[in-house]
Amino acid sequence: MKKSNKAAFLLSLAIAFIHILPFYILVTTALKPMSDLSSKWLLPKTIDWSNFTDSWSGSNLGQAFFNNIFITTVSLLLIVIVGACASYPLARNQTKLNKAMYMLFISALIIPPLTILVPLYKFFIDIQGMNTYWGIILLHLTFNLPTTIFLYTGFIGTIPRELDEAGMIDGLGRLRLFFQLILPLLKPITATVIILAGVGIWNDYRFSLFFLQKGEMRTVTVALATFFGPNTNNVGWVAAGSLIAALPISLLYLFLQRYFITGLASGAVKG
Repeated sequence: MKKSNKAAFLLSLAIAFIHILPFYILVTTALKPMSDLSSKWLLPKTIDWSNFTDSWSGSNLGQAFFNNIFITTVSLLLIVIVGACASYPLARNQTKLNKAMYMLFISALIIPPLTILVPLYKFFIDIQGMNTYWGIILLHLTFNLPTTIFLYTGFIGTIPRELDEAGMIDGLGRLRLFFQLILPLLKPITATVIILAGVGIWNDYRFSLFFLQKGEMRTVTVALATFFGPNTNNVGWVAAGSLIAALPISLLYLFLQRYFITGLASGAVKG
């Protein structure tokens, strides 16, 4: 093995170790009973599954999981449909107005969401959007659209315009042309959007904490945070709950990973 290849291999091994280490600590903590005060680096002497059951019942994770699944699913559906439909004319019609709109969407990426939290909170109180599904879904849609439009616009730009012309010759209108011909070709970038936006929405804490304050509206991240307080510190429960919460989004990534890199690279090239 060449020295350069060996160095690259060792570097990759070190990076993989750094990423695996927190997961290892999470697993060992989740499998230890509360009476086990040994080092977090050591494997548990006996495997105890009570942290998983206690975490599920103690923070009402069942309802929190339903909230997460519903909010994430509806948000992703709207993000994909609205983002793709908005990107198609921006990519196909390079007018001055469309270029200005595209730059406006992209410029929104530099605005940290927390900087507008106070006026946003006041606005949601005025429109009665607090503790509602539609309110939090609208928030996720708004803050994920700039990245989505950036990726979709770049990817659509790689699709030949001749395909549009052929569809219109066959009698397809713009709407049918997009949904029947263009949208099926967007699978790679759609998978990328779903993964990027889905992970962010599923793991969201900042918006869920402020805009979903009722107990029955809590998401998983907020529910797990209730295990920490002045009089409680159930690290084992949090570790177990975190493993349960990570399972759905990990399965989603494994299912869509073959499209992820292709879509991300293609969407960024011309964007």
